[in-house]
Amino acid sequence: MSQASDFYYRLPLRAGGQRPGSHPGTSHGNGQEFVTHASLMSHPDPRRLDVRASLRDVRGEWLVRVMRQRVGVPVQLVADVSASMLFGARRSKLAVLSDLARAIGASAFRVGDAAGMVAFDTVEREDLYVPTSLSRGVGHVMAAQLENPALVEHAEAGERHRGDPVEGLLQALQRLAGRQCLVFLASDFHFPLARLDEALDTLSRAYVVPVILWDPAETEPPPANGLIALRDAETAARRTMWLRPKLREEWRDAVAARRASLQTFFSNRGLRPFWAQGAFDADAMSEYFFEANA
Repeated sequence: MSQASDFYYRLPLRAGGQRPGSHPGTSHGNGQEFVTHASLMSHPDPRRLDVRASLRDVRGEWLVRVMRQRVGVPVQLVADVSASMLFGARRSKLAVLSDLARAIGASAFRVGDAAGMVAFDTVEREDLYVPTSLSRGVGHVMAAQLENPALVEHAEAGERHRGDPVEGLLQALQRLAGRQCLVFLASDFHFPLARLDEALDTLSRAYVVPVILWDPAETEPPPANGLIALRDAETAARRTMWLRPKLREEWRDAVAARRASLQTFFSNRGLRPFWAQGAFDADAMSEYFFEANA
């Protein structure tokens, strides 16, 4: 079991809700951020009485300080467990995803947020659902679900090579529809993007971080020329090709084009993807949020 490395995160916008937490909120309460003065009659809280402001008030009213409280925000991992996530030269993308799950759990617990997980392949994986919890161990629970040998066996048996992963994503996101939360949408996004807009519309009230998980063996072709056997991880289709300089160049061009199309797609939605290639870097994720709040 990997050690959980937490990261810093903070939403670059105010969140609603009443549960106290660490994020800037929109509601008034027992916070430390001054908003305005109000009449003691409309806000009967003598603890907030501001004598100096009351003495200066031209209406002669007793005034209290109205504060804006900080709130807790639910954190959700939306995990792609489709067949292509089993690929990886040294470690599978599914293993990197489990590292992300542990880090999300540890980070959310540190700041007092609840964390949970929904998962999908071509359908919602209800057996992998983890409800949001304030528990210290919720990250390990999510990771254990992703590391379950039965999950790998199910994929290797070829039981998920039919269907559209976006359909599974749409089903899974129904649990989050209309909720204000922080969502880590983790996938390799090796599927058509045409319907992904529909899925993201479900998360209209959420702050979404697309986490793109790629493996170096996907993005960089083998250095030597020769005969190679390729298998599509989603469809299980096999193909044999002779690797040569021209094909290696086309391989790199296709990777660059796909990267650019993903970047453009998310940018058009006002989202900034986080790229994780071969491993999850908690420090890089902290830097991602620092830049978002700059």
